[in-house]
Amino acid sequence: MGAPTASSIARGSVIERMQPVPSARASRRPLKTRGRAWARRLAAWLASRHVPPNAISLLSLVPAAAAGLCFLLLPHAAAPLQVVLLIVAAGSIQLRLLANMLDGLVAVEGGRRTPTGDLFNEVPDRIADIVILAPVGYAVTWLGSAGITLGWLVALLAVLTAYVRVFGGSLGLAQSFRGPMAKQHRMATLTLACLLSVPEVVAGFQGRILLLGLLVIGLGAALTLIRRLQLIARQLQDREPR
Repeated sequence: MGAPTASSIARGSVIERMQPVPSARASRRPLKTRGRAWARRLAAWLASRHVPPNAISLLSLVPAAAAGLCFLLLPHAAAPLQVVLLIVAAGSIQLRLLANMLDGLVAVEGGRRTPTGDLFNEVPDRIADIVILAPVGYAVTWLGSAGITLGWLVALLAVLTAYVRVFGGSLGLAQSFRGPMAKQHRMATLTLACLLSVPEVVAGFQGRILLLGLLVIGLGAALTLIRRLQLIARQLQDREPR
């Protein structure tokens, strides 16, 4: 066996440092994939090359914009291209989630947190929610202009769930990532809707499956919003001296 290279030693030291910081757990979304070996190796590779976590956060907007563009193009594309657009949209949504996970891994476990990290973590995420969800309504041609309205409404509900979570944190409470329609659930639902829409192209695509996905996300987001508000109210009441 050859001697280890400098880059492999650097990656190894970064991986060793990549242990969760207890103080950061309360304000981070619980993700099983964050603990996977492949995710930590990829984050360690990025950290060893001094990739700023804020840059990763901004780059998440690229696949988000790609997914949104795919939805906007769907009604105007021929059937074979519609299949491609649906698959690319599904893949882009997952790439957005991958970037969202990696920025936190590199920042926290990789020891590259910055004073503006929370800002870069939240703002691009909310923009990505809008850029992905609102265009879905334009692909729901079955409903006409009502589909467009629904897309924007669902995007608004998604942003509000995040706003309430962060607002709870601003009150000194632990941020609640409870669902049933947190970010990862919204994106998983929309990814599945994209893939299930592929067979619809054969019968003539009108966005019926995407409509169902939007309704599930919208209703789930509304319920998530209510549950998070109830939790904040309960915690504030419990915090008051009796």
